[in-house]
Amino acid sequence: MSDLTNAASGRGQGRIARLSLAAGAAAVLSLLLSAGFAGIALLAAGAAGLATAAAAIWWALTHRGVVRVLAVALALAAPIAVLAFYVAVGLLWAVLLFLALWMPAMLTGRAALRWRDRPSGPAEYPAPPPEHPFLIMNPRSGGGKVERFRLAGRARELGADVVVLDPAHHQDVAELARLAVADGADLLGVAGGDGTQALVAGVAARHGVPFMVISAGTRNHFALDLGLDRDDPSRCLDALTDGVELRVDLGFIGDRVFVNNASFGAYAAVVQSPAYRADKMRTTLEMLPELLAHHRGPRLTVHTGNVVISAPQAVLVSNNPYQGGDPAGLGRRERLDTGALGVLGVTVDNAVQAAGMLRGRRGAGLTAMTAAEVVVRADAQEVPVGVDGEALTLPSPVICTIRPGALRVRVPRHRRTAPRAKPPLDLRGLFRLAFARGGITRGG
Repeated sequence: MSDLTNAASGRGQGRIARLSLAAGAAAVLSLLLSAGFAGIALLAAGAAGLATAAAAIWWALTHRGVVRVLAVALALAAPIAVLAFYVAVGLLWAVLLFLALWMPAMLTGRAALRWRDRPSGPAEYPAPPPEHPFLIMNPRSGGGKVERFRLAGRARELGADVVVLDPAHHQDVAELARLAVADGADLLGVAGGDGTQALVAGVAARHGVPFMVISAGTRNHFALDLGLDRDDPSRCLDALTDGVELRVDLGFIGDRVFVNNASFGAYAAVVQSPAYRADKMRTTLEMLPELLAHHRGPRLTVHTGNVVISAPQAVLVSNNPYQGGDPAGLGRRERLDTGALGVLGVTVDNAVQAAGMLRGRRGAGLTAMTAAEVVVRADAQEVPVGVDGEALTLPSPVICTIRPGALRVRVPRHRRTAPRAKPPLDLRGLFRLAFARGGITRGG
């Protein structure tokens, strides 16, 4: 039965791939018929406008005062100038027609490739309801989601022991979790931000008890990648009565756990500033010129196996690699059980390299890879680090590792599939899908 299903899905893939190629061919043909070989010049003008805007944004970020104002003006003027050029030569309609055909080609192409590349997801294990669940809830997280969704009351009705943190007094959530385990808790859970999730997840992994995520934070990246409902965190409580267990990896920075990522460089330095929380935008714009030009902050060197990234402005080490069709591939992780850290390093020293970032992972300024261990060294004794959104300062060198399957996560049995990331457009892969014989199976 599964062979028939795979064959049918493969034929569907092939049809979508052929539709994508047909729409792309129609887009190119429409431009050639309406503008002739001048259509190439139209596309070149558009690319030049985008590159100029990207370079201008770089100048705006690395300068202050008059230069920043002029750079912002150039970033706005570049696309306007391109549009004015299209109007002046009377071919704006041709460009719009090209885009109207090209965008569906991109969307359908990615849809076909996404189906081809979709991961199977982590294995699910049956899990009986816990007898003594212990939950920690932060009432300030997510703008007050704990109170708005009555999470504490609902959890207590399901038999959980709930501690609601006191915003007026600091409480060590890891110590609370350790005491709960010592007192017989057979499940630990958190309704709060990813930083709090990571601290308690570390205790759960160390003691071998399952961990439950309640998506009551602001961004809830860990919950997103687990396929949990971020709009209604109360649905996460279903794991207490009808749940399954997943085994996911944990990232470690030294002996501290991270569930999402650890960031180094410009961003980590900015969030260390006392002024950042009061005025994020102004503080960022004030600090970036020196940070991007290496006039401020430690100079970093990243070692992963035989690869060395020298003097990057920013480095992101993630618990499993981020995927996606966006330029940097940030936002989502399709798997949390690959056993590998994701590494993204940004090294941009001039406007030309900034413009090259439009090529995404193919750009010279972006290094993307996976590794089992990442060592970040600095020309200073301490390194600013952002760990799951928490600002820390750690001694150099900083060593990041991953422990495969270290965390048992209890999730609701009935939940949506974690959203799949958009794959980059692969023309060769599209041709294989479109014209393969006998149908394509899921891994094909």
